[in-house]
Amino acid sequence: MSYESNPILDKLPKHLKQFIKPQNYEDYTAIDQAVWRYVMRKNVDYLSQVAHSSYVDGLKKTGISIDQIPNMYGMNRILKEIGWAAVAVDGFIPPSAFMEFQAYNVLVIASDIRQLENIEYTPAPDIIHEGAGHAPIIANPEYAEYLRRFGEIGCKAISSAKDYELYDAVRHLSIIKEAHGTPQEEIDKAEKHIEYLQENMGEPSEMALIRNLHWWTVEYGLIGTVEHPKIYGAGLLSSIGESAWCMTDQVKKIPYSNEAAHTEFDITKPQPQLFVTPDFAFLSQVLEDFANTMAVRKGGLLGIKKLITSQALGTIELSTGLQISGEFHNVIEHDGKPIYIQTKGPTALAYREKELVGHSTAYHAEGFGSPIGKLKGINIAIEDMGPRDLKAYKIYEGEQISLEFEGGIKVEGTIITGTRNLMGKIILITFKDCTVTHEGKILFQPEWGLYDMAVGQSVVSAYNGPADLNSFDLITHQLTETTIKQKKSAKRLQLEQYYQQVRDFREGTNTTISRNKVFQVIKSEFPEDWLLPVELYELAKQSNDHHFQKEILDHLESIKRNNPKVGHLIDDGIKLADASLVS
Repeated sequence: MSYESNPILDKLPKHLKQFIKPQNYEDYTAIDQAVWRYVMRKNVDYLSQVAHSSYVDGLKKTGISIDQIPNMYGMNRILKEIGWAAVAVDGFIPPSAFMEFQAYNVLVIASDIRQLENIEYTPAPDIIHEGAGHAPIIANPEYAEYLRRFGEIGCKAISSAKDYELYDAVRHLSIIKEAHGTPQEEIDKAEKHIEYLQENMGEPSEMALIRNLHWWTVEYGLIGTVEHPKIYGAGLLSSIGESAWCMTDQVKKIPYSNEAAHTEFDITKPQPQLFVTPDFAFLSQVLEDFANTMAVRKGGLLGIKKLITSQALGTIELSTGLQISGEFHNVIEHDGKPIYIQTKGPTALAYREKELVGHSTAYHAEGFGSPIGKLKGINIAIEDMGPRDLKAYKIYEGEQISLEFEGGIKVEGTIITGTRNLMGKIILITFKDCTVTHEGKILFQPEWGLYDMAVGQSVVSAYNGPADLNSFDLITHQLTETTIKQKKSAKRLQLEQYYQQVRDFREGTNTTISRNKVFQVIKSEFPEDWLLPVELYELAKQSNDHHFQKEILDHLESIKRNNPKVGHLIDDGIKLADASLVS
């Protein structure tokens, strides 16, 4: 097992466990630790003023340290007190899987950490974004329930084939952008490809719409009033650049509503507008309103068409409760209603999320087709017929019968048996020597074996994934590419060593090193590095070494002149060092 389990993680289905990877805490370098410490110190200093009060409280409750990257095992020991757990994954995972983890009260944490060059913002999910952004807010019970419910509803959202293509493109960009030394033209090409896909998505799928809701709340949400909002979205909480930018008048603030589902976002740029919810409870209200528009609650012809477009495993539930899971291939419609559905490939039948005995994917290996609706000229639906009604209409064991449905589907054959649900309703009728036709076209013929006809006058639900998780082999996840771990140069390893020496000195594990010698080497060998001189300045400040402070500040000024982009980062680091001494 690649992770340490606990009672919450034990409940995860097998197909989600395939995404979990070990955190490999020893892989974090002293530079990684310095990046974490800088971002967290800056965040806590600034966010204590502009973040929702749950954030600072949540940092304490979830055991997230300012000085060191959190260890997932330690986090889990504390998270279980609020009914949650955390697991490590490799960057972006498919949206439906991400949301399903949430439904099980599990926080997915990309365990890599951003490069120093991307300290302010990275499109790649990393431990700063997940651990320092998502985890603290779930200590708020109302928000935690919203997150769980969002996962429960979101994992049922139906995707389109184009969604999967966009997911792969975004994952690719996040990987190459965080890989040291990726040529800028390769990054530009990946960004242009995402732009092209976003502009040519066509009608947005349910997953695209609910992903928008997730983005404008969980990732980039503000709370309070439009005039005086506070931050709660993890994307803002973990971005030291955007958390300040979003509070300016340059970012438009809009009252949160279902309109957010139809507002697209660009992951490669700062957001031009943000939505403000009055409180966490209102998030759940909007979510339920949105869920009422989804096929999982509406079913019908549109729901089946969404599943066909997705080209992926999905389920429809009929009015009898019978659930058909497979890849939906075709639907015949009449008067705006589905009258015949057809899957291709392995299909399973279930009732109340439990596979019907004898109706596994092995039995329905080539697909499944069935009429839906009422019989022509008969007011009462088959599912509403009592035993006497069934006998009167010859829907009875051993009877050779011809059933004609509204819309022209004909089923002709000899009834062998029927399967009933817990309420006594017929949900499945099995025929031998059966022919199924529509307007002269053969849909099923006797040579194909026994024919199982689903019973149901309407499709009440349609959603992503199978009814019974055990019906299908879902452990098929293959990453098209994984996070790039490039071989480090001798110079990079040397720099990591100097960061480690300074970290050891600050933590008291080795106080014999000469900070001045380290600084002189950094100054001559690594003249562009600014974060270690900032850490050395903090130590010089603590020891009242005014001459050393001035020497470091002079060097930092020369870095700012040569690289103005890091000027504000250096200034903020100096302010934090000065403030920590005063406090």
